[in-house]
Amino acid sequence: TVWLMLLTYLEENDLKLPHLRKVVIGGSAVPERILRAFEEKYDVEVFHAWGMTELSPMGTLGALPPSLADATHEEQIAFKLKQGRLVCRGAAISSSYFKGGGSVLDEDGYFDTGDVATLDSHGTMHITDRAKDVIKSGGEWISSIDIENFAVGHPKVANAAAIGIAHPKWDERPLLIVQAAPGEKPSKEEVLKQLEGKIAKWWTPDDVQFVDEIPLGATGKINKLKLREMFKDYTLPTA
Repeated sequence: TVWLMLLTYLEENDLKLPHLRKVVIGGSAVPERILRAFEEKYDVEVFHAWGMTELSPMGTLGALPPSLADATHEEQIAFKLKQGRLVCRGAAISSSYFKGGGSVLDEDGYFDTGDVATLDSHGTMHITDRAKDVIKSGGEWISSIDIENFAVGHPKVANAAAIGIAHPKWDERPLLIVQAAPGEKPSKEEVLKQLEGKIAKWWTPDDVQFVDEIPLGATGKINKLKLREMFKDYTLPTA
């Protein structure tokens, strides 16, 4: 959220970052548009990080492995969108919550983060969603993070969030909630077209709703709990 605000400010005022060389971006998954802008337009190397308060707080740092040192720029960009290598066990990992009633670690001492992720041949993690935020549609999972990051790639979109809305046939279907960029008024059709070819067709949100501001938590992450409360009585046009 902070880096998106900085990028918008730089672009609106035609400014540069002559002394900045590297940044670490965490909090939420970095959209490809932000990564490309910093690396290709401002010559700032981006490191994608992931963590939790329970990890004190750094969990992983997505540095390029030696095997990709000579890879093409596009291959390196694809790798940098991932969050790094993950093993959640160690002296800095929380073992219990205050007044929480016992250990939260498994029998091998690992902490279950609640994230859904894939691991590639380099052993690098790519978080696709939080288990509690994944949208379950017709027995399949839809990644809210992918939908959000592609939507934010539209120049008229400042922020976006995808949540699951109850559906009588599919259990849940995605609703995309959009905060427009300052001075812009994107249409539903424009936003959905931005997703075409980037996600599976059946992942396409059933509707788009526009809000003045997407609620954020104390650490700058999208407050999905607040959004679900805001749209608890909303009915999808496909329902």
